[in-house]
Amino acid sequence: MKYQQLENLEAGWKWKYLNEKALHNELITRWIDSSEIEVALEQLTAIEAEPIKVNDWISNHISPEYDRKLNQAIRAKRKRYFNSEQKHTSKKSIDLDFEVWKKLSTLSNDLGTTLSDCIEILITDRQQQVERD
Repeated sequence: MKYQQLENLEAGWKWKYLNEKALHNELITRWIDSSEIEVALEQLTAIEAEPIKVNDWISNHISPEYDRKLNQAIRAKRKRYFNSEQKHTSKKSIDLDFEVWKKLSTLSNDLGTTLSDCIEILITDRQQQVERD
């Protein structure tokens, strides 16, 4: 496996993910009865700093749909965590207006490149144009 699983760290990520979903009133538990849901969410809130209990809570209470979503989210978080350790693999973000992103996306699709490669092409073309002038 390329990315090492760190159980204590990932338990914190899982707790944060589930707590955030619960705060947004998403149904993360397998329970239907509102009192069971309430008890499960109270237990989740109480075990923030206890990784083993977080994993036990997940195995006892999470809905199958959210188990899949949680695993996907943690896998992505793990990848970002390890990639951020090195400058060249760290993900950078830029703030684009939607219309600018849409144009850039269309151009990158036309060129058959990623957004990053498309931006690099545009910058290189601009630099060459400035050098010629």
